[in-house]
Amino acid sequence: MTSTDPHETAAADLPAAELAAGALRGTLSETMGMRCVRLGPDGGEMTMPVEGNLQPAGLLHGGATIALAETIGSMAALLQARAVHGEGAQAVGTSISATHHRSGRSGLVTAHCRAQHLGRQVASYLVEVVDEQERLLSTIQVSTMLLPPRG
Repeated sequence: MTSTDPHETAAADLPAAELAAGALRGTLSETMGMRCVRLGPDGGEMTMPVEGNLQPAGLLHGGATIALAETIGSMAALLQARAVHGEGAQAVGTSISATHHRSGRSGLVTAHCRAQHLGRQVASYLVEVVDEQERLLSTIQVSTMLLPPRG
């Protein structure tokens, strides 16, 4: 796993650190305040503030939670795609399924992502989103297709 600060990362982990540090710039994920804590082909961890990502009832928006899970799953899948197909490979989402167990109300939420299957064509991840008290808010399954570089 990798820190988002390339200055604190071993040389072998620099591609993941660079991806984590730069990939969110100018994206919906940056607008929503997402921050990658660690990342690797086998999963990672990402945080997001509840404030600014609310539904009208004042609770964490379910779509924001899904966006958080899809972001960390897709970033991990991109690293898996590059591990099996080389530089220039891509990962695209094919399916996402979410179950919301309770509402986020304040503070930060954290997405804990772990690989369920790491193949050459498909990678799937289970993402558990928790609040600051480690209470389970949502369980999200993210499936991706791994694409070799286009020639």
